[in-house]
Amino acid sequence: MEYQCETDAEWQDIVPDLMSELLPDNVILKYLESPESIEDDFDPTVLDNFPGDISTTCMPIPEDATFLDGVPAKKPKVVHKRRRKRGNSTANRKATVCPESPSNGSTPTIAPESSFHLSPTPFQHVLRIPFSPPLLPPSGGSPLQIIQTIGPYTPPLFGTVVPTGPTYVIVSPQCVSPGAQIFPLSPATGTVAPPELTGSVLPVGSSSDSACQGSPTVDTLSPTKDLQKHNDSTSPKAEKKIRPEAPECVKDYIHHTQSYMRDVCCSMRGGMGMESHYVDAHLVQRKLLIKSGKNANKCLEKELVVLSDSERKKAKLDRSQLFHNSDSKPKQSFALLGKAGAGKTTFIQRLCLDWASGSLPQFQFVFLLNCKILDLTQSNCSLKGLLLDLSMSPRCEDSDSVFKHILSCPDEVLIIFDSFDHIKDFEGLLQSPAKSHTNTKYTIKQLFSGLFQKEILSGCTLLIATRPKDVLNQVLRKMDSLLELCGFSPEDIELYTSKYFGDNTSLQESALKQIKNDRYIFSLCSNPLLCWTTCFLLEHQESGNDLPSTLTDLYQRATSKHLQLASLENSSLCKNRKQLDIPQLCKMAWEGFKNHDTHVNPASSTELLDCALKSGILTSFKTSECQKNHFADLFTQNLLSAVHLVQSKQVNEKMVVANSVVHQKKRKVQGESQDVLQRFVTGLVFQKAPDGVSILDSSVNIKAKRKAVETHLESMKPNDLLPARLLELFHCVYETSSAKFAKLLLKNLPDNLSFYGTQLCPSDVYVICHLLQYASTLKRTFSINLQDTCIPISGLKELVGLQCIKAFWAHTADTIGLWEDLHQSNDELNLKSAIEKFTLHPFKATEGYHIESLPVLVQIHREKKLPMSEPVSALDEGVPALRHLQRLEFELGVQNGPELFPKLIEALPSLQSLQHLDLEKNQIGDSGADKLAGVLHYLECLKLLNLSQNLIGDAGVEKLAKALASVPSLQSLSLYGNAIADIGAEHLALALPDMNFLLDLNVAFNKFTDLGAKKLGAALKNCTGMKSLELWNDCIPYGVFEHLRLQDPRIRSL
Repeated sequence: MEYQCETDAEWQDIVPDLMSELLPDNVILKYLESPESIEDDFDPTVLDNFPGDISTTCMPIPEDATFLDGVPAKKPKVVHKRRRKRGNSTANRKATVCPESPSNGSTPTIAPESSFHLSPTPFQHVLRIPFSPPLLPPSGGSPLQIIQTIGPYTPPLFGTVVPTGPTYVIVSPQCVSPGAQIFPLSPATGTVAPPELTGSVLPVGSSSDSACQGSPTVDTLSPTKDLQKHNDSTSPKAEKKIRPEAPECVKDYIHHTQSYMRDVCCSMRGGMGMESHYVDAHLVQRKLLIKSGKNANKCLEKELVVLSDSERKKAKLDRSQLFHNSDSKPKQSFALLGKAGAGKTTFIQRLCLDWASGSLPQFQFVFLLNCKILDLTQSNCSLKGLLLDLSMSPRCEDSDSVFKHILSCPDEVLIIFDSFDHIKDFEGLLQSPAKSHTNTKYTIKQLFSGLFQKEILSGCTLLIATRPKDVLNQVLRKMDSLLELCGFSPEDIELYTSKYFGDNTSLQESALKQIKNDRYIFSLCSNPLLCWTTCFLLEHQESGNDLPSTLTDLYQRATSKHLQLASLENSSLCKNRKQLDIPQLCKMAWEGFKNHDTHVNPASSTELLDCALKSGILTSFKTSECQKNHFADLFTQNLLSAVHLVQSKQVNEKMVVANSVVHQKKRKVQGESQDVLQRFVTGLVFQKAPDGVSILDSSVNIKAKRKAVETHLESMKPNDLLPARLLELFHCVYETSSAKFAKLLLKNLPDNLSFYGTQLCPSDVYVICHLLQYASTLKRTFSINLQDTCIPISGLKELVGLQCIKAFWAHTADTIGLWEDLHQSNDELNLKSAIEKFTLHPFKATEGYHIESLPVLVQIHREKKLPMSEPVSALDEGVPALRHLQRLEFELGVQNGPELFPKLIEALPSLQSLQHLDLEKNQIGDSGADKLAGVLHYLECLKLLNLSQNLIGDAGVEKLAKALASVPSLQSLSLYGNAIADIGAEHLALALPDMNFLLDLNVAFNKFTDLGAKKLGAALKNCTGMKSLELWNDCIPYGVFEHLRLQDPRIRSL
């Protein structure tokens, strides 16, 4: 850091910082007890140029700052004898820029406690010193400053006598914005705020629009958001770091590792080659919605912003773009999200193969760690051991040299944690991070925490792969980038099927035809693992056999075929499948499920393990100590667990019911594993599988368990279920293959179905459509909310086309895409039906994309045609959804509200039936109020207008007051918590008698005084129809307010 010193004359025009803070004497002495304490903490060369006869100021300046001509840079000429000796410190110390000034060579000292005071002289010595808490500034702020006032005589403070000599104060080096005040929410109709809120301070607000632009509130955060944008323009360009050349032993290790990776990662499940059979999957950039408060859900799925189909298409990335840094701040931590079977492990293998082939030149080292086989409890691990011994890398001969080179270039190291969801006990995962590169007494959790928090190997790139539902957000919310692995598209399914069957053209065509003709199986194949399972079954089942109709049937047939083939392959080991101890395998699966573990007990039967390994039910991982066996995938383990629950005599009916279908009572949010188990248990209990296919023992009587599950299904009340649980109930009912339970479900469904916020995949859409087809026999119709469900346009088209759907609400851009798709296919009948069924009521905008497409919809409504097309007969009367919208809540908040408010203004003139307009807490300011005033006359049916806490001042209220009279139907108006002063209150009072139907007016917690209050009270006398006027704020004297309230009891405090 460089310092610039200037004489008194050069500082005459400097305005002192009004926000500087003075700390008490005893706090100063706590940290500055002796002259030696300063020497321990600070560079004593800072004091070199301090003169003793006149006051000078030494202040830090940016390294790239320019200086005026005539101010030369000179080195210090005086070296104090008390300075601590340092080896070659002069050569390494930065030059100090300072003009010549007299110096008497005196050394500043720390004064006693009574000497600490605020001096009236503006000329001080300023030192930048580091403090430990509690004096440290907030994260990212500048250090505090100690100011020494030097002079032969020091004027006393407030007439007190103080010792002479140098004195010190500590001040903040920059203006600190006042903390945002918390206001009580605007009261709902008919409620009274608690008395303690009536004495609170005035809301922070300004009549200027600049204030609303500066409020630092965040609603939706992207993990890639740059928190230091202000540094981009001032910081000098970093020079390219010179890398030490890797020793030959390190180069040999890298080449050996790449060769090893090519051998290990070249094959996929089932022995298929990566190069020949891999279908490149796309990634989608996700955003994270940070929630807070005691009711905030800790489940990540609830924190992710669910993108619409159109948004997902825009956010798609290729594998080559994974580590691409488009922002100024480099991304160093990535999370790869994907549900079970989405292909996360295969994607990582493909990534390692890319590195081995030279496609990721930015990384010298790639270390792949499988969390399934890591012993997270051992406490004798080091960073070196983690990377070189526990990762999927070959044995390193010269580990010391390799590790030393790794430490010298951390930004060229990629560390991958696969199956991160297998880490248990996420509480405290980021506590006690490892801080030493050489310490050997860390746990793996501490090492991960140290890597993630950049305490060790700072600059390396981290990639974790996990499921979105099973991990708490304490890690993922801090990731630089969240990426979701997409499933197979219809084109990907065809490509994978053709690659699977290879040169067998006849079997390839037959299999693809069967998959396409079975809509449920085709929807399941969007999951890569289920697509592979389907192809495996088609390859080995007899020709002419139908495909399974449920997920339970599919995995039961596939697992049975796996075991059968393994038995035939090694007849000496297992002459036939009945000799295998299947119940023991199922029991191991259930024990692992309960413990959230895929590991298989090594003490199990050798024959059983060998057959399970050959069948692919189990997979083996070799470590430096032993070989560990795990269940190959979640679906296989859950199917075997379900078999244990259904046929084991040790499991009673209550346990089966607890793990079969969704439960009414609110419990901890269950993960994907529990969802799949529920489907399998329900499917097995009601299955009608032919002989030779079921892996259940036919001699076991399961009637009692079936009856218990049936009773539970009949007692379900879908009205009380959350959208995600309602979807799981649909799946469980579908797995029964029973028309009886389907009709029972539809009979109990509410008229308004909502899957809001639940991400729907193709198989979800199929199951919903399949069960809703039974509604015609019951003569029932439904409205369905599909907003924030990520439903593809093909699925939306299928659902909207059902006769039982009378109204639907989906993302506006997706709905317009559906209309365009129907128009291009000349399906005018379904186009007209889709336009008429679309609804927006009630419209609640909580994300930016909820409002961004609204102007396009308004344009369609006005022009009566779709974008880039001719007029459409189905739009002769416009868009009914806009004409019939009665309630609109604009809840984008401080961050997005002011920016997207003009788009709402553009749409408001077309909402002629609007009755309820809620714009609270968007900080639209005076400019927003002006825009709103320009369109209010279109809202002839408006009854309630809420403009609370929007930083509206006098100028905004003046515009609004003139326009409000043009809304004859307005009954309730809230301007609570704004910045309205006396002038604004006077404008409002003048307009009040013209609001003929106004019943309630709330202008509490504004800035007008008793003058404005009297104006409003006088105007109230001419408004005989009004029921209440709430106008209390701290600027109104209590006596005046009581007098006004005695004159008119309609005046209230809150």
